[in-house]
Amino acid sequence: MNTTSSLRGTAAIVGVGESDQLGRLPDRSALQLHMEAARNALADAGIGVGEVDAVFSSGRNMANEVPEYLGIRPRFVGGTQVGGCSFLLHIEHAAAALAAGLCSVALITHGESGYSRVGHPRQRWGDDSVNNQFEIPHGTTGPATGYGLVATRHMHEYGTTSEDLAEIAVATRAWASLNPRAFARDPITIEDVLASRIISWPLHLLDCCLVTDGGGAVVLTRAERAADLPAPPVFVLGTGTAIGHLMVSQMENFDRWDAAERAGAAAFAMAGVGPTDIDVTQLYDAFTIVPLLALEALGYCGRGESGPFVRGQRTAPGGAFPLNTNGGGLSYTHTGMYGIFMIIEAVRQLRGLRGPAQVQGARTALCHGTGGEWSSAATVILSLDR
Repeated sequence: MNTTSSLRGTAAIVGVGESDQLGRLPDRSALQLHMEAARNALADAGIGVGEVDAVFSSGRNMANEVPEYLGIRPRFVGGTQVGGCSFLLHIEHAAAALAAGLCSVALITHGESGYSRVGHPRQRWGDDSVNNQFEIPHGTTGPATGYGLVATRHMHEYGTTSEDLAEIAVATRAWASLNPRAFARDPITIEDVLASRIISWPLHLLDCCLVTDGGGAVVLTRAERAADLPAPPVFVLGTGTAIGHLMVSQMENFDRWDAAERAGAAAFAMAGVGPTDIDVTQLYDAFTIVPLLALEALGYCGRGESGPFVRGQRTAPGGAFPLNTNGGGLSYTHTGMYGIFMIIEAVRQLRGLRGPAQVQGARTALCHGTGGEWSSAATVILSLDR
């Protein structure tokens, strides 16, 4: 057995939490949002802050700022930053650190004042960055452009329609209507999505994620320690990470997501399960095209078949394929880096805590995310069974 596969089931998530509020919060700094989420996750785990000896964080704060703010003196720190899926990588890195004996309690935190910009360091991408030198002069204007390019190609190659993209937005909003913490809860229709203004063709406003403030946190321990804690442990069965490119112009194929294929294959291989073994799925949805390509890359459907796969509100409450059951980045919250909120929702689903949004009998969950403009991908498979 290789080193990677030996991580299967050795670590458990024992606590999750969000900041006290999500949405538009001009009275809270990014670091305060980290703090609130960490406090709530540790309380959920029944672990004191003094027991934390590893801290993982991503964003625009330096990796040592969060431990200092929380009063933690860790012996292991992780600051991997590859975009919105960074927290899924942190799950893998925390599991490896726990297995290696480098720490006993790992805390993953996120806090971002994505809308209000309070205590929010400036972008690191200056005029001398790769993107600003080699892509922006040719007309790209940020993520909506990059994701729109891939959506356009998928439509050209496979006949995917704007109505197919809208199915994701409508279904996700239906899940958000069941979540009292979701930012956008009013029902929408496919016609509403198509009538909203174009942001970057073919993406309409309602095809695009929210811009909010908020924080999230996750606590992990070794599986053996988890048995002594109050909440049901959720075991990390499989993880996978892949990097494809930095600039979207360098994406190998615009009609497929190679990094996601590799990340998903690694996670399924480690976990020893396949797509049909997953009960509830959380897919990054910065734009409606992202879940479609992820469904194909992860093997839920064939290449080019994701449009038909989601038609008829298949992914909505009551549908055959429960997807993004908290309302996702499209309707629940999206601070700029959404990945940690997928993990939190997956854990709550497996614990049976989601009330009217609960997927009955869920025992295994998959979280999959992207970073940058299709640049990085990460997959995590979680289960109540070790």
